[in-house]
Amino acid sequence: MNLEDQDSFTQIDEFTQKHHGKWIFIHLSYDLKNSIEIRLKSEHQDPIGFPLMTLFVPEFVGIIEGGKSKLLQQHLTNNTITEIPIPETTTSENANINSPKPNLIFQDDLIFEEPYTNALSQIHHHLQQGDIYEINYCLPFQGKGKINDPAEFWWSMQSQNQAPFSGLYRHKNSWLMCCSPERFICKDNNKIISQPIKGTSKRDQDPSLDLMLKNQLQNNKKEQAENVMIVDLVRNDLGKIAQTGSVQVDELFGAYSFKSVHQLISTVSATLRDNTPFSTILKACFPMGSMTGAPKIRAMEIIEELEFFSRGLYSGSVGYISPSGDFDFNVVIRSILYNSSNDIFLYPAGGAITAKSNIEKEFDECMLKAQSMKTALTTI
Repeated sequence: MNLEDQDSFTQIDEFTQKHHGKWIFIHLSYDLKNSIEIRLKSEHQDPIGFPLMTLFVPEFVGIIEGGKSKLLQQHLTNNTITEIPIPETTTSENANINSPKPNLIFQDDLIFEEPYTNALSQIHHHLQQGDIYEINYCLPFQGKGKINDPAEFWWSMQSQNQAPFSGLYRHKNSWLMCCSPERFICKDNNKIISQPIKGTSKRDQDPSLDLMLKNQLQNNKKEQAENVMIVDLVRNDLGKIAQTGSVQVDELFGAYSFKSVHQLISTVSATLRDNTPFSTILKACFPMGSMTGAPKIRAMEIIEELEFFSRGLYSGSVGYISPSGDFDFNVVIRSILYNSSNDIFLYPAGGAITAKSNIEKEFDECMLKAQSMKTALTTI
């Protein structure tokens, strides 16, 4: 089911209730925000073309858990799920040896330096006026050219990154190749968890220098301030749907290492109120605070004014609802979005801006995040 209108939440609950007991997969584009808050709007054109939201029940679901794999078939006619044998596959090391190398043309990244500087000057004005105290501002790194096999490319990309919330997703001609390290929100029985990322540092090949960079990140007061602002926002979001007094911070400023960066990740949890519909949870928490800012609504208004592209599925979410009603959703970052009909690819990157942010350093952080995706594209 594709939802494009601005009044979709009733349909969400009808769909999830109708298919309760099945695996349901969902994508949520960033502009779903306009359905949640009447003050918000979006006027930029999206060249990738994902719908606002899609919900579907697949016929087959593959699960890897505890090192074991299984394949399930969902029978919509009799409302049952059965496990079926996993078919044997054969691969050849030389299968793609003659595949033509794509001719990808990249936009010059440095053309963003001046508009980025201008935008951050305006953001600093908003910060000084007290309109916001943190905002996530992003740049639309992009290019044009045919990616011959997006699935194979994503597999290579994920093999390098080993990101825990990655995913390959296609809707018609629109592709998402995602290597996200960030969880948006998950539900386990009546417990709901969010794990916002705020705070980034580069890595080093020298183990001792790499550890030093990780420790510096974890103890950096500016990065901690960025992180705790979003933790407070997430606590507030979860408080709208949580049992009274149940919201807690399980981990603050956890330093975690990924392929190209160290990240500060905090974990916030709460006990969900009984019989809370999925749409109510979305309205309380989407979009994720780590990709918007605080206060969230004012930050999103400023994002729309100062960013010069449509985020589309970027900084949205992809995830699933299990037959038990539990769910898990990622944050769509560290991703390449691709439209196979116009051969446009987009790999946005951004970061948190606060009153203490240095424009040059923030621009360098955007470049750092984008570089791993650009490198992947230039080596396929």
